[in-house]
Amino acid sequence: MKITSAEFITSATGLDACPAGSRPEVALAGRSNVGKSSLLNTLVNRRRLARTSSTPGRTQLINFFLINSSFYLVDLPGYGFAKVPPAVKARWGTMVEGYLAGREQLRGVILLVDVRHKPTNNDKQMYAWLKHYGIPAAVVATKADKLSRGRAMQNLAAARAALSLAEGDPLILFSAVTGQGKEQVWDFITGLIN
Repeated sequence: MKITSAEFITSATGLDACPAGSRPEVALAGRSNVGKSSLLNTLVNRRRLARTSSTPGRTQLINFFLINSSFYLVDLPGYGFAKVPPAVKARWGTMVEGYLAGREQLRGVILLVDVRHKPTNNDKQMYAWLKHYGIPAAVVATKADKLSRGRAMQNLAAARAALSLAEGDPLILFSAVTGQGKEQVWDFITGLIN
């Protein structure tokens, strides 16, 4: 996809604060520090559109990025090991579930997992939840540049099994460093928004 514009629009704490209008949305979900912001920046060829951090749990709101003035990429708060109080984690969970279950403009979700590690229980729950509610989803295995090709392919197979992906369910190996998988991710997004 040719990117003509990409801009941060707003952060929302829930459905009532999401942007108005009917533009389609594709959400990025995954555990804290899995690379959602890096994926977003790579997709739009910008280094700092979405803020990246080595500290897990930086994204604490639902962040909307308008792409080509026609659709949104939506960066959701990460789940997992972020060092935040349990009450904050619970609030994130409620916020994210409310968005995923109630946002009419949502066309699909990109679920990010770290290819170096087995999918977590949270990853499995998220993918099962998306399937249960019929929300189109692609699993993107990030940080591919950190492993040999052979090891990455082994881990992809393990992730497919752990998440119970059906034949044909998208599973994309991705690296923000090399750009590997970028076109496949765009193909998935384009299929959702057109």
